Amino acid sequence: MLAPEKIWWKPLGRMEKTWLTVAFVWCVFLTLMMPLWYFMGKQNVPTETYRTTPAQFNEKVQAFTEQYKIGEDTINGVTLPVVEAPPGSDVYLRASTWQWFPILQFRKGETYRLHISSMDLQHGFSLQPVNINLQILPQYDYVATIVPTSTGEFTIVCNEFCSLGHHTMIGKIIVKEK
Repeated sequence: MLAPEKIWWKPLGRMEKTWLTVAFVWCVFLTLMMPLWYFMGKQNVPTETYRTTPAQFNEKVQAFTEQYKIGEDTINGVTLPVVEAPPGSDVYLRASTWQWFPILQFRKGETYRLHISSMDLQHGFSLQPVNINLQILPQYDYVATIVPTSTGEFTIVCNEFCSLGHHTMIGKIIVKEK
């Protein structure tokens, strides 16, 4: 077994200089791209967040659901209200252990302010197949301005382990033509 040389630092060889230069240029490129991704990527997390309590947010969700309920649908054997608010309005989505409430219905191309909060634990809001991901914490009302760009049924999955029934926590957003 050979011991390392006593003087471990030596001038860089041609290959080492090349790879260090490539790595440095790549780092500078990615650093310069970050503002571009932020402003042009259109996938930014909500910058509007308010403090709330679970009871206050639940009252808003219940009032919203009662005002705009248009029907019912079943997810995992549980009947939930389907709610469609007018374009430009605030819509509310509640996360609680193993359930997203209510089912939301939007119109393609219209703008909505989506409020999301958790009643109990940290949950992950993952809208599939669009791949929008947010961490939802109790006592915070996250507000995202959204404009649906395609029609269909989109699944909401909790991507943050929230105890034993986590795998059953599925919700739905329906987007229809105007």
